[in-house]
Amino acid sequence: RALRLVGGRSRCEGRVELQQEGSWGTVCDDGWDIPDADVVCRQLHCGHAVRAHGNAAFGRGHGPILRDEVGCEGHERHLWECPAALEHDCSHKEDAGVVCSEHQEWRLSGGRDGCAGRVEVFFRGIWSTVCNSTWYELEATVLCRTLGCGNVLQRPSFRHTLPGKMVYLCGSLQPSLAQCHWTFNKSAPCYQSWAAGVICNGAGS
Repeated sequence: RALRLVGGRSRCEGRVELQQEGSWGTVCDDGWDIPDADVVCRQLHCGHAVRAHGNAAFGRGHGPILRDEVGCEGHERHLWECPAALEHDCSHKEDAGVVCSEHQEWRLSGGRDGCAGRVEVFFRGIWSTVCNSTWYELEATVLCRTLGCGNVLQRPSFRHTLPGKMVYLCGSLQPSLAQCHWTFNKSAPCYQSWAAGVICNGAGS
């Protein structure tokens, strides 16, 4: 019995899907809350839940709806240990989803569009600054591509405006910055450094 998250921006965010007897199915959002989502996040080694979504927030799934009225207390090791109704009156427009604390997503703020500006990361429930101490061409390229913004034109620097601090170091061209080496909220890497920025060549298009 496997578990996965589908339709999110990382493996730690998305629509909850369970595998039963070889086919993948979804969970109905009736009664879906943070303790239920916590069990999913922990089972996937994604930390704890920061959001429990209903109403097919990550798109409608396919296949059977395998659980309804899930009632985890939050300490269970697997979602299928939680009490739940196996009969349901749901449709896929009620598919449940989660955002876990280890999910990372990025945005560029303060630029002329979504492909230019100060680099900010959503991680463990807050938006944080990315430091430019190891913000090289490779790291900026990974981000531009992840955002669908093409390649790097420039890497401007900004003053810090957010409390959290993240540093990335990519040894090679990874699919996303989350797969590079990263350090969160350690004081030393950001000492006397600026906030990272990027202007991608997809900007303005």
